[in-house]
Formats: sequence, structure tokens, C-alpha cells
Amino acid sequence: MSCVAMEEERVKKVVFVTVGTTCFDALVKSVDSQNVRDELWKRGYTDLLIQMGRGCYIPSKISEEACSLNVDFFTFSPSIADYLRSASLVISHAGSGSIFETLRLGKPLIVVVNEDLMDNHQSELAEELAERKHLFCATPQTLHQTIEAMDSSSLIPYQPGDAMRVAMEINKFLGFPAE
Repeated sequence: MSCVAMEEERVKKVVFVTVGTTCFDALVKSVDSQNVRDELWKRGYTDLLIQMGRGCYIPSKISEEACSLNVDFFTFSPSIADYLRSASLVISHAGSGSIFETLRLGKPLIVVVNEDLMDNHQSELAEELAERKHLFCATPQTLHQTIEAMDSSSLIPYQPGDAMRVAMEINKFLGFPAE
């Protein structure tokens, strides 16, 4: 079967990559690598959309392979909510906003930790949520292996906590009447 026929048969499955407002060229380069693109294609993904933030590295829209992902990119958007909603897979930096917004939508998520950051508290969050099986965790160097090994059915949906009890305790401590 030709690549054109394969592409026409495929259901559109978008991988959305976000680095937030930072510069995380290592992540953009990693998803732009041929082995990551090939692995995503093998898993049935059709499109790769990269939000590249303040980075300098420009991903290639052209692939070396005949059968390949459709690739596009942009720097910033007022909101990435629509991109997250339409994604079949999200690959994100370890920013808590991006992580929790994706988890609330129930999307499979690979969080890529930026090891170049000093005192990287973000990696602690990503590793804890990966340990709880809410997401997959990788580095730019291990992204290909993470995609290759991931099984989205093994993920446990994230259930946001109920902050009402905490608010009631704070109100009680401050002397506000109970409702």
C-alpha cells in the first residue's frame, strides 16, 4: 500500500507538544528527531503540532521518510486549551499548569523534564505523578524510548482533590463561622 493510501485511511491523531513560555529547545529537537517521528507514526499518529515558546530551534516540516507525520509549529498562543482538547497525545514540559490542564482533560501525557533547570522542583512533580501512573515521564534523551514503551491503557485517570475540607479548616482557624 502506498503512503498516500495509508495516510488517507488513517484517522487523524494529533500529538501536541508544548514548552510553555520558556525556551526548551532540547524538547523541540527531540520531537523533531526522525526516530521520535517514526515511532509516533508507527503508533498511528498523523500530525505533530509543536508550541515552541521562546526557543531558537526551528523544527522541520519535511521528513526524510515517505510515510510521515504532518508537522506544524508556532511560538505562542493566548490559550492552548483548544490544542490540548483536540490532541490524542500531549508531550509537555514539566510546568504544573500544563500538566494539570492536560490531566483534567484525561489526555495521555508524556512530561519531559528540563534537566538544565537549577533546583528543578518540576521534575519532582512529574516523577511523583508518573509513579502514581497518571502520566509518563521522560527527558529529551529518553523521549523516543518512552514513546516506544508507553501503554496508554496503563494510565490511571487523575482525580483532582476536593479543596473544601482545607478551606473549612482555614476558615475555622481564622474564626469565620461554619456554613
